[in-house]
Amino acid sequence: MTDAPVVLEVRGLTKRFPGVLANDHIDLKLHKGEVLGLLGENGAGKSTLMNLIYGLYKPDEGEILVNGEAVTIKDPSDAIARGIGMVHQHFQLVPVLSVTENVMLGNESARGGFLNRRAARQKILEIARQYHLAVEPDAKVQDISVGSQQRVEIIKALYRDANILILDEPSAVLTPQETEELFKIMKTLTERGVSIIFISHKLKEVLTVCDRVNVLRHGRVVGEADPKQSTERSLASMMVGRDVILSVDKDPAKPSPEPVLRITHLNVRDERHLPAVRDLSLDVFGGEILGIAGVQGNGQTELVEALTGLRTAESGHIVLLGEDITNTDARGVVKRGVSHVPEDRQRFGMVKAFAIKDNIRLQQYYTRPFANGIVANDEVIEKTSTELVERFDVRPRNIYNTIGALSGGNQQKVIVAREFSREAKLLIASQPTRGLDVGSIEFIHSQIVEMRDQGTAVLLVSTELDEIMSLSDRIAVMYAGRIVEILPAENADRGHLGLLMAGVAGKESAS
Repeated sequence: MTDAPVVLEVRGLTKRFPGVLANDHIDLKLHKGEVLGLLGENGAGKSTLMNLIYGLYKPDEGEILVNGEAVTIKDPSDAIARGIGMVHQHFQLVPVLSVTENVMLGNESARGGFLNRRAARQKILEIARQYHLAVEPDAKVQDISVGSQQRVEIIKALYRDANILILDEPSAVLTPQETEELFKIMKTLTERGVSIIFISHKLKEVLTVCDRVNVLRHGRVVGEADPKQSTERSLASMMVGRDVILSVDKDPAKPSPEPVLRITHLNVRDERHLPAVRDLSLDVFGGEILGIAGVQGNGQTELVEALTGLRTAESGHIVLLGEDITNTDARGVVKRGVSHVPEDRQRFGMVKAFAIKDNIRLQQYYTRPFANGIVANDEVIEKTSTELVERFDVRPRNIYNTIGALSGGNQQKVIVAREFSREAKLLIASQPTRGLDVGSIEFIHSQIVEMRDQGTAVLLVSTELDEIMSLSDRIAVMYAGRIVEILPAENADRGHLGLLMAGVAGKESAS
């Protein structure tokens, strides 16, 4: 692969922000038809580097070469014109528009003064056929799966003739099946000469799909690895600069005699008013971690939203420590001692325009010690925020930064810091490590176990089967809005869980 021509090269690329050296004289080469993995902790400089290549930032030093020619990339349209496309971690799609309209957006073709949707649709179908990207051109984006939305983003780039594709955490929101489909698509792309920069925190994926791996730490390239001669442990150590424990170390659970959370015959509808949670009953005890396994889209989102006051339940009951809190609003749920790490951090977990310090006090901004009546206690806010940013390794460590300026992983750390630092009777953690690096995952997992050991009831919802199996004390498998089986984690078998998640009938149990 290294004999193939270099299609993209950066030399000495440097980017500074106030108080932060985000990229420090980075050198990097991407060859035609290869998948180059880019690894690094949250805040290592990966997103900044990609934003420089894509024209969202301007470098302070260094140069970018495309096909051997030094270029100045002024903005994303300039990057696109040079054949560079980027699929962002958070998709850049307009939900109410169709697939075709989203692909055309910003690159509209007209005929007789009208948008030529027919020609665009035909080109989309041709790209989809050539690269095995199954999409429905006339469907609205809001009605298609997350995996399909990602395919739309890839088609958008190819529609603009991209031959260099940057994939930023492409599997972070995908099911295991969708991830496998993505890898097949990537193989087809590279076979047809497309070059890919693959950014991921999932080391198994990097070892599976990449031809080479560059590792960033503190804004510098600290090494290059051959996936064929590397292991998850060796890559993790190179990323973090120390040995990382990839397994969860925990003692047996000591559950409370009575459940902290009791859900009985719960029914919840989704955004389209279709049944999403169907007659679901479940108990979660203090001092245990109950993991909910399932393919995304089987009612987990609606269940969590109903439990946390973000969605109205149609029928059934939610009881917290003997008190019926069914359809209590979000503030009321928080007041009763529920901490919540939401699946959609940008929609439900933070206010992007607020500083880190203000996001850390979001749930308790009106209570002591963060406020004295209507007056904010700035000293306590700053002290608490500084301590949590340090403890949870939020980068950069500036509590006055807006949270929207942080990488996705560091945004997640701020939310986790806020929710884990409260005295919670029940922790509902939905995709708690999504977008986090291995070092951060190791720390978050240890904190979840610590909360369990302090008597907190933990409801863990994750599409990462490894996470569910390693953290949970009991595992409930959810399919089509129902719990199809509950089993002790020590008896869980990956193959059996996979069958249950795929809809093979299991015995309903409430034990």
